[in-house]
Amino acid sequence: MIALKQLEERWGWYRHWIEELAEEVERFLEERKREEGKEEFVFNGGLSVSGLQHVGRLRGEVVIPEVVRRILEARGWRIRQFITLYTQDAWKGKEPQCAQFPDPREACGKYTGWPLIRVPDPKGCHDNWVDHYWEDFGPYLKDFTDGKVEVVTTTDLYRGSLLDFTRLSIEKREEIRKILNKYRGRNPYPPGWIPFEPICARCGRIDTTESIEIKGDTVVYKCKHCGYTGEAPLTEGKLNWRLEWVGVWWALRVDFEPYGKDHAMPGGSRDSAKDLAVNVFRMKPPMGTPYEWVAYRDPATGEETDMSSSDFKGFTPREWLEVAHPEVLRFLYLRVPPMRKVTLSLRDIPNYYNAWYQAERIFYGAESTGDKEQDAHLAKSYFYSLLSWENIPDKLPAQPPYTHVAILAWLLRKLDDNEAFEEALKRLQRTGHMPRDPTSYDVERLRALIPRARRWMEKYAPSQMRVDILEEPPSVELPDWVREKFEKAASLLEALEDWNEENIKNALMKATEDLDAKKRREFYRWFYKIFVGRDSGPRAAPLLSLLDRNIVVKRLRLQA
Repeated sequence: MIALKQLEERWGWYRHWIEELAEEVERFLEERKREEGKEEFVFNGGLSVSGLQHVGRLRGEVVIPEVVRRILEARGWRIRQFITLYTQDAWKGKEPQCAQFPDPREACGKYTGWPLIRVPDPKGCHDNWVDHYWEDFGPYLKDFTDGKVEVVTTTDLYRGSLLDFTRLSIEKREEIRKILNKYRGRNPYPPGWIPFEPICARCGRIDTTESIEIKGDTVVYKCKHCGYTGEAPLTEGKLNWRLEWVGVWWALRVDFEPYGKDHAMPGGSRDSAKDLAVNVFRMKPPMGTPYEWVAYRDPATGEETDMSSSDFKGFTPREWLEVAHPEVLRFLYLRVPPMRKVTLSLRDIPNYYNAWYQAERIFYGAESTGDKEQDAHLAKSYFYSLLSWENIPDKLPAQPPYTHVAILAWLLRKLDDNEAFEEALKRLQRTGHMPRDPTSYDVERLRALIPRARRWMEKYAPSQMRVDILEEPPSVELPDWVREKFEKAASLLEALEDWNEENIKNALMKATEDLDAKKRREFYRWFYKIFVGRDSGPRAAPLLSLLDRNIVVKRLRLQA
């Protein structure tokens, strides 16, 4: 078994960016331990459940701190990792959000400005908006991590430790006002400003209320939207958003927290939060690191845009797991530094597997890019992508190509899962893509891949890949030259020593070597016609490699 120690022995001369970040965080924790005597440390990530919970949110809020945590835990550090959901944020009523409801116009008019946690589920299957859209993200955290990430909400925090921070903030409101006004430019808060936004008891909005008086743990407020004046307890509202971020640090005692690049702008929210932490609350802000957004390429149009929760752009962890292993996504995030753009499309899943498989081969010493540093970088990116760093094979696992498995899964889709697996295993062994004596690790990888690849074929594969082999040769009149070429190809394929993709490709190339480009296209048009009943299909060699040799040879001779 290859553990972290062996990784360091083999590739320790090269420092991966995640290791450099871990070392920087470790120095920060050592300083905190000396200054504060802390023994247990806290990592955090924060997000607002404003809509679609896309996979881009796994990058900075989950995967980066998780890998850093595990590296440091292996060195003896005690660390808890949280993901904080900002559930008291106002629902913006953006067009894509309103469109989730049966009556978008009514929803926009009624729910805009409500706390997210109070907006109803537009589909009626959960208690509220947050629960509905968290459903495709939260339950799958365990699939993308080691299962030790804890989820908290600001709604719950305001009923606990964040309530104490709210009381403290009201006491220090004048100091807070002066600091925040440095960052507000032309719209400074006036003297007497109270940094608390209660929920209006009449219209339900949290974004249009203004606190005008404090009465213990209650505020008197006026709503600018509906004109209502009333009172609200400190558990029914939220702090000003820049202050709330500091409150989360304070409440959870956060030591390390990555943050999106928008917060990293000079004079932005991160700077103001640090200023408040140091100069009002006399606390050392957590160490942070910025990260770039994850972009989304639409599989239908090819259009590229940043993933966005409230704009409903992107896809969810659940949707990723339908078609791919979680380790592949972790690898895509870990192979590039956090401030470099990552663009994802579910249509490109086979390419992502190719990249992950290459890194795996390099890790096991079965391949090299020719660049020593690149090899080390990919090997470490692969290792840290794994969900377990201990129970991994001693030798290179089987790597059934995703496209092969996808085609097979489609051809075998009418079989039940066990039958499909057994038949796929047999055919992949015949082509050399699975060993004759597979390990349990090999078997489980393939067993998990088949339904995912089938789902990918159904939802994202190019239409020409979704073909079925005709049960009988069609009644067609082949041109004489095509019949001759089919016979030549049949003879070459029949004589192959090993029935695999490379040999099949070479045989087809030899059979058509004297054809010009136009005639070669015609040859393959007839080829697909007799095999799949269409003018085109998946690449010929991979397709044939998955079929029985005798069937292929007979079909080329138009024999039943």
